[in-house]
Amino acid sequence: MNVTALIVAAGKGERLGGDVPKQFRPIGGKPVLRWAVEAMAGHPLIDDVCVVIGAGQEAAANTLLEGLPIGALIPGGPERSESVLNGLQAIRQGAVLVHDAARPFCPPAVIDRLIGALKENDGAVPVLPVVDTLAMGLGTLESPVDRKNLLRVQTPQAFHVEDLLYAYEEAGRASATDESTVMLAAGLKVATVEGDPMLEKLTTQADWDRAEAILASRMVTRTGMGFDVHGFEGEGPIMLGGIQVPHPRGLRGHSDADVVLHSITDALLGAAGLGDIGQHFPPSDPRWKGASSDLFLSHAARLIFERSGIIDHVDCTVIAEEPKVGPHRSAMRERIAAILGLEIDQVSIKATTTEGLGFTGRREGIAAQAVANIRLMPNA
Repeated sequence: MNVTALIVAAGKGERLGGDVPKQFRPIGGKPVLRWAVEAMAGHPLIDDVCVVIGAGQEAAANTLLEGLPIGALIPGGPERSESVLNGLQAIRQGAVLVHDAARPFCPPAVIDRLIGALKENDGAVPVLPVVDTLAMGLGTLESPVDRKNLLRVQTPQAFHVEDLLYAYEEAGRASATDESTVMLAAGLKVATVEGDPMLEKLTTQADWDRAEAILASRMVTRTGMGFDVHGFEGEGPIMLGGIQVPHPRGLRGHSDADVVLHSITDALLGAAGLGDIGQHFPPSDPRWKGASSDLFLSHAARLIFERSGIIDHVDCTVIAEEPKVGPHRSAMRERIAAILGLEIDQVSIKATTTEGLGFTGRREGIAAQAVANIRLMPNA
């Protein structure tokens, strides 16, 4: 059976506050919606992924989902039921997993259980038991509620498309708090499978903080080193740390010969296990002749972010007799932080000499050595 994941991402996220809908906000260095889509698109039993978005959100969705195999972006409606119906009408047949974008971390095992249960049922939903004491009351505690048969219902929820469309026609939109309630109102059978705490919905800031902490605890720290050198040639000024530094002599290189940005780029690529700068930007390629090195550095950062990585700190030591780095240190840190999307205290720039020894001691060029610390999810 053909299985389509329908991710509902048309909400405004008003309870969380802020100007950006929560599905577009980053968590763990990556937008919530991208987490949700990757979880579905990476599962071998899912054939297609469609996303329902709100009015005016197409450009933002296309940007943050770049490179992912999306079947369609579907316009949503003012209510969840309308958004789901729009998606169902675009799919029309097969099986569908209706999923909230605000539950971005869907374990593969839950998808396996849902699709397995759908073979013998009209629908299937993941559930968790209620473990807290429940009671009635407003201001003061009143009678307790028996929790023995109570369940917390999560998404994704699995259905045959034609059955869910029939249920909406039979029961109407007013019956919908989620898709399972529509199915039950229409007299159809919905099975339950084991859910997962990772499917908790992001609704409040406390939910967000908890999810960030869970992600951080699962990440591993990785360190990379980078080294670069360029000889003096021609007239100055030179590019150093992303800024122009006055100097009577220039630096020889295929690009703008910024040894600081080149060494940090290599350190980041190394930490992520992504090779070196020459593999990504070959000096034999005329496209990079005279290119600004901030392109290289931002490229390395983007590759890390696409792998759900976080850059914690970069540290670079400039090795040169001239020019003096001290007067330009703050400007370099600010520029590098801006390129990488970091705070300035996450960027360190130092300088040393070789006490007159070697090619830098003879004032033939400049070298730079960098170290980068990042965090990645295992197997990213």
